[in-house]
Amino acid sequence: MTTQQLPTVAAVAGMIDHAILKPELTRADVDEALDTAAAHHVFSVCVRPSDVAHAVDRLEGTGVLVGTVIGFPHGTTSTEAKVAESRQAVADGAVELDMVVNVGRLRSGLLDDVEADVRAVVEAAGDLVVKVILETAFLSDDEIVAGSKAAERAGAAFVKTSTGFAGGGATLPHLRLMRDAVGEAVQVKASGGVRGLDTVLEMLDLGVTRFGTSASGTILDDLAHRLETGSASGAGDDTTSY
Repeated sequence: MTTQQLPTVAAVAGMIDHAILKPELTRADVDEALDTAAAHHVFSVCVRPSDVAHAVDRLEGTGVLVGTVIGFPHGTTSTEAKVAESRQAVADGAVELDMVVNVGRLRSGLLDDVEADVRAVVEAAGDLVVKVILETAFLSDDEIVAGSKAAERAGAAFVKTSTGFAGGGATLPHLRLMRDAVGEAVQVKASGGVRGLDTVLEMLDLGVTRFGTSASGTILDDLAHRLETGSASGAGDDTTSY
């Protein structure tokens, strides 16, 4: 891709949900990550549920939105628990919810259960965006398609690949399956293994419109460098990021 064909830094930043989800993060770690997100003007942060209210306060006035995760990372909590978690997140100020499907039920072919689980969270979220994490590393191609379609029927705004905690992340074949499985009104989010600019550019070509990553700085700084110099920065992928 030539420099003339590269997206702007602002355009890519506007598609990033900066992930702040590792369980071991201290408050100081969270604050550092929130400040990084604000400095890079990303679209949003995706924080742990217990960090939502704090993130909303710290990011006030920055233009960076706050989202959180529901049923994370396994998706096996009851629908009632996911609904309660969703309502609390909304009350704390989250404006987007990334929920994990019940992967075992999806793999069992219990699609009515999967759809009902998603629909309950969508209803609890009201007008807010709900993204459905399929955890594609655990799924066959047919299950990825079925899960994407169930999420669409339930009213989800996005289908999403991964939590980053399942030993596998977003792949181009899986993203292509998801994009083809749903209509244009449903967007696709890539997460898990999105650690470098070249990965982002490949996924953009497939129609991905949102990226979950904690390597936002690496990606955006590399893009700025390429736009300025016409060559990669040499930073490479940040292998510590989700």
